[in-house]
Amino acid sequence: MIRIFFIATSAIFAISTSVFAQSGTVSFGAAPVDASSPVEVTADELSVDQTNGSAIFAGNVVAGQGDLRLSANQIRVEYLVENGAATGQIDRLLATGDVTLVNGAEAAEAQEAIYVIGSGEVVMTGNVLLTQGNNALSGEKLIVDLNTGKGRIVGRVRTVFQTGADQ
Repeated sequence: MIRIFFIATSAIFAISTSVFAQSGTVSFGAAPVDASSPVEVTADELSVDQTNGSAIFAGNVVAGQGDLRLSANQIRVEYLVENGAATGQIDRLLATGDVTLVNGAEAAEAQEAIYVIGSGEVVMTGNVLLTQGNNALSGEKLIVDLNTGKGRIVGRVRTVFQTGADQ
């Protein structure tokens, strides 16, 4: 009887593992991010390009919006452009190099990230690692909707859940 239970449990685990091997849904952040709140950026260096409505922050860059923190080696801020001129309203942030996104107690790391302010969507790519307490998930891409706090990891997902037995 125990053997049948073990075989059935192993089969269910194998099926659930294969379902999530290519993508998995996760939560991210304790509360939604208010896209209308100001974005504060600090960096070692800033260069502005008026012709295409962008600014590049380089060196120890940290962008914050409410409880959300995005840090990277470089963040390019792209502004909305209307009638050929930048409006001063941020459209999106493009982060590259040692990217870390923190919202509450959860953090994600990647090589690159794109944060579209209006939609509240963040797409992180390149060796993504998401930590939630003692649990860790990794994959090729993390897509997070900051409005709902829901995310999805795509591409060869690997998960480590702590059971509490050896903590």
